[in-house]
Amino acid sequence: MHISLHGLVRGSDIELGRDADTGGQIQYVIELARALAGLDAVERVDLLTRRIDDPRVDDSYRSEEELLGADGRARIVRVPFGPRRYLRKERLWPYLDCFVDLALQYVRKVGRLPDVIHAHYADAGQAGARLAALLGVPFIFTGHSLGREKRRLLMGQGQQEAQIERRYHISRRIEAEEHALDLASLVVASTRQEAEGQYALYDNHKHRRVAVIPPGVDIARFRPAGKGDRVDDCGCDIARFLRHPRRPWILALARADERKNLATLVKAYGAHPRLREQANLVIVAGVRERIGELDKGAAQVWRELLELIDDYDLYGHVAYPKQHAPDHVPCIYRSAAASGGLFVNPAWTEPFGLTLIEAAASGLPVVATDDGGPQEILRHCRNGLLIDPHDAEALGRSLSDALSDRRRWRLWSQRGLQGVRQHYTWKGHAEHYLRELARISRQRQRRRVQRSRLPTVDRMLICDIDNTLIGDRESLVRLSQVVAEAGDSLAFGIATGRRLDSAVRVLKEWGAPVPDVLITAVGSEVHYGTGTQADHEWSQHIDFRWDRDAIIETLRGLPGMRLQPASEQRRHKVSYYADPVRMPGVPAIRRALRRRGVHVNVIYSHQAYIDILPIRASKGLAVRFVADRWGLSIDHVLVAGDSGNDEEMLIGHSLGVVVGNHSAELERLKGLKRIYFAQATHAAGVLEGIEHYQFLGRIRQPRYD
Repeated sequence: MHISLHGLVRGSDIELGRDADTGGQIQYVIELARALAGLDAVERVDLLTRRIDDPRVDDSYRSEEELLGADGRARIVRVPFGPRRYLRKERLWPYLDCFVDLALQYVRKVGRLPDVIHAHYADAGQAGARLAALLGVPFIFTGHSLGREKRRLLMGQGQQEAQIERRYHISRRIEAEEHALDLASLVVASTRQEAEGQYALYDNHKHRRVAVIPPGVDIARFRPAGKGDRVDDCGCDIARFLRHPRRPWILALARADERKNLATLVKAYGAHPRLREQANLVIVAGVRERIGELDKGAAQVWRELLELIDDYDLYGHVAYPKQHAPDHVPCIYRSAAASGGLFVNPAWTEPFGLTLIEAAASGLPVVATDDGGPQEILRHCRNGLLIDPHDAEALGRSLSDALSDRRRWRLWSQRGLQGVRQHYTWKGHAEHYLRELARISRQRQRRRVQRSRLPTVDRMLICDIDNTLIGDRESLVRLSQVVAEAGDSLAFGIATGRRLDSAVRVLKEWGAPVPDVLITAVGSEVHYGTGTQADHEWSQHIDFRWDRDAIIETLRGLPGMRLQPASEQRRHKVSYYADPVRMPGVPAIRRALRRRGVHVNVIYSHQAYIDILPIRASKGLAVRFVADRWGLSIDHVLVAGDSGNDEEMLIGHSLGVVVGNHSAELERLKGLKRIYFAQATHAAGVLEGIEHYQFLGRIRQPRYD
């Protein structure tokens, strides 16, 4: 499963350069999905992105699925999270948790777990890391463009940190990248400079495994001109701009983004009279109808370019077409190569540079920024020059010099073709990628990492720990065998008043089954797997109207109530020892808190403890939240308990079991149709309940009279 959330993602006619969010990353994830699906070892590739229903964009972005090949092994899946309209990436952050929930529903619909989740860019990194942790599957991250490096460059250009923060939400982006990197089993980078320089700016980088796997290029689309190819008309009507259309082209193909530094290129060309006589400048920077309809950044870039063209009086020397289709791009490269021209990338920073290998595959030599990806591409292909993107005068001289030596131009053209075939094919990329995945798989097998069964199960058993699950070792062994034999059809969980570390410890001591879900601290916390992955959605959900200081102040001095030690207090739980003789009744405690304006759940158990929880929190509510989150019907959930703090999870439409050694607080539940009072105690009572409901076969649902 690949995740790439922003921009406009589709399999054909990709609108590269439409805006700052629809660039090389989109091309990369589409080509990678196709390349992986072409390998025998890969059964299926899903690329999850955002569904968009907006009259400003094409209807294709509202379709739920799009196949990326006739065999159906790769597909785009569009998830409808957040508003329906198209949003720039900086506005997606509030909706990422919605994506995670809907992606879980999609996994359940598929009916199997992905073997790996690979997230692209910071927004998908944050969401993908959480999804992978919930599912217990390996997580891979590719940043594409990293926030720390971007902030460093922008500040180097004189922008203030506060300004950068307002425009790009850069601190949130960096924290999302840090979170993704914390959970990643592997980071995929395009260049060694990116791996060793840019990722090194992040915390804990020394302990992170980074694989350098350069992207590929479709050499069937991007190739030199052959017999019968027309290179004089690519559908863009470039010739109409030019006084001498047969002169070599200096081609720049990039988004209208200030980082692409197109203004410096125009200055370099305009200030160099000989270069103006040697070649035409062709700038293909996205598509536009009217500059005023572009986003603010792109409009500003175009206004600056047009002012420079006017200042240097470059009319007849510069082509800047308003429209081009994706299918025109290979022809544009071939036309530039046929003219004896150059491809130039003057960007301030370039993480990789897909356009450079597209140009090389077309036989077009390159002049590129001495930053990031171009350094390695030129080292492999030896098909051009590296330049300082800040020095317009030197850039002009380099372009003129590169065009002057025709023998060297032909050598560069041939080297580029050879270098691409040797280093930059998608088949080679995909094969290298799978070798890295095999290493991750072997490491996880050695560590015995548990994958979640929650997306595939159709029923769930939830047990309290003390005096329910544990207390009789012999019956616990029998219950553990039953859970193991049920396999992937049954999820097992615990719901306890214990804190997480205490619950994990006692389960290990007793040899209990490893839970798929842990509801701890009387339902105020939910974790998955071995307890390392908290359900942050639950924590946010129960934070509603929670005021622990007001609780402690209100109950201070009440007779028969004493705060438990700090080790037993949790973020969403205030716990007391209770003297049943001296304490006021539970209704009186609730009344005192309500009069203070504090709305909570008060849980009284074992005639000795009182736990104050948020109004939305309890074991029962947590059980229902987990069932809903993972798409389980509540009547396929069996809960077992023994005391008052289990009452709320026992009642309702779930199937309840009260073990034989229960406390007196639960006697009042006798007679309820969906609660079975077992004769056997501890885990034997749970087994009796499983048998009563035929829970591992065709479940017997009690009927009301």
